[in-house]
Amino acid sequence: MKVLYYYDDDVGNYFYGAGHPMKPHRIRMTHALLDSYKILDHLEVVDSNVPTLNIEDHLIKYHTEDYIDFLKTVTPDNLNDYLDLFVGFNMGEDCPVFEGLWDYCKISTTGSVLGATAICEGRNKIAINWAGGLHHAKEQEASGFCYTNDCVMGILELLKFYQRVLYVDIDIHHGDGVEEAFYTSNRVLTCSFHKFGNYFPDTGYFSDIGYGAGNGYSVNFPLSEGMDDESYETIFKPLITSIMETYRPEAVVMQCGGDSLSGDRLGCFNLSTRGHGECVKFVKSFNIPMLVLGGGGYTIRNVSRCWAYETSVLCGLEVDTKIPEWDDYIGYYAPEYTLFPSISNMENQNTKEYLRTSLETLITQLREKVIPVSTDISNYKEINLYNTPNRLYSTDNIRAFREEQEDMKE
Repeated sequence: MKVLYYYDDDVGNYFYGAGHPMKPHRIRMTHALLDSYKILDHLEVVDSNVPTLNIEDHLIKYHTEDYIDFLKTVTPDNLNDYLDLFVGFNMGEDCPVFEGLWDYCKISTTGSVLGATAICEGRNKIAINWAGGLHHAKEQEASGFCYTNDCVMGILELLKFYQRVLYVDIDIHHGDGVEEAFYTSNRVLTCSFHKFGNYFPDTGYFSDIGYGAGNGYSVNFPLSEGMDDESYETIFKPLITSIMETYRPEAVVMQCGGDSLSGDRLGCFNLSTRGHGECVKFVKSFNIPMLVLGGGGYTIRNVSRCWAYETSVLCGLEVDTKIPEWDDYIGYYAPEYTLFPSISNMENQNTKEYLRTSLETLITQLREKVIPVSTDISNYKEINLYNTPNRLYSTDNIRAFREEQEDMKE
């Protein structure tokens, strides 16, 4: 059974604007590497030309209709007519209106829905959408360069068939949009490893564990600068193993943001391509259906190499260290021309003691709070959280809730 790989060649044409760090061109560069290494021969390649798929129907299962109508309608030519909506939908410098915005949103989301559908139908066990992983988008607003949350769309599709879905996020930024969407549900367990403290989006602390039926099903590992391969492995593998043993997920959605790589334009971790890929390899080793997504990553020559390598990992292929000289973007990889660029000598500010005690805290959370939900899926074909914002999931509401809890203790 081949790995399904979603790619739409138009994705590389979209441009957020001069100076903006998000470059969709990195996805085209990834595709070129897959072609150069002949990895495409081992993939089932699909694009967005699926006449039976109306992606808007999927989007409004989570996003509000007025927000989707806005994304469909606003353009650089008419944006002055919609300025009064910019604040409410959180549009601006981080999330600008650019030419083809709606088509771009459709491309990124279609890949995750198609991949999840193929998995549910048993046609593929692994599906890849490097154009996806836009994990910050909220129900009715853009955030962090993300407009529509394809991660949520993919999970919702998987929940039609699977009882329990695990979401794993190795982007340097907290996967706040996905966590928010399922904050009150026990059918999705979200696990995010991220930089925390004066760093966007300023959520994802140990105490953010979910609410109601979802209490304990949000797992967050806040980290400091300089996280390296060795340290990451000492926390990632034991925590994922504990989740697998405790929660027993039936499918996994993995967001592989490349901004946790060493040398990222916006990041401050120090992971190598192999270290980042080891996380993908480890999750794959559990032999559970996987939907693998892109995400952040702003030094695009590193992102493309990482995602090309991780595609080879998912296909079970060994690849040459040296990038083929006929690659369309070979000049980007000078002077090393290697798939595995060197990492920096930055200091790791995460102590072994902090990592050890934090890991113990999270494993305790899992053991005390997480139990698999009913095996009877007949009563819930779709999870009931569409267009229902979680009351607790805003900075002000969470703060007020915690103050309320403290008052009750007194």
